[in-house]
Amino acid sequence: MDDTLYVGRADRDAALDRGWLLGHFKEAGDPRHSEDVEIKWGVHPVGDRRAQWARGEVRTALLVLISGRFRLDFPDRSVVLGEQGEYVVWGKGVDHSWEAEEESVVLTVRWPSVPGYRVPDPE
Repeated sequence: MDDTLYVGRADRDAALDRGWLLGHFKEAGDPRHSEDVEIKWGVHPVGDRRAQWARGEVRTALLVLISGRFRLDFPDRSVVLGEQGEYVVWGKGVDHSWEAEEESVVLTVRWPSVPGYRVPDPE
């Protein structure tokens, strides 16, 4: 693999790594490896929800709705994205969770890319 160029398809590549396309978790030498930013192509069936709240957040995040209806829950409010292109940005220290109210596709960008927020796989 050329370590300076990667050409892919978000839908296919995302299915290989829980939706994640780019971040610290990709192998060193892979152009998708980054400690600066994480990018996720999230495909969520209706009713899909985060298994637990993300707490003690040290990253800033942007989530853009591509299709569907997607709810983000924060300690003091919920935000529902229902039109393509709607987005939410939240900063460091903001706990959050989410649920797909309809089958949804979302693009998430988080920075910096740091370990410690992965929800364990269900047994």
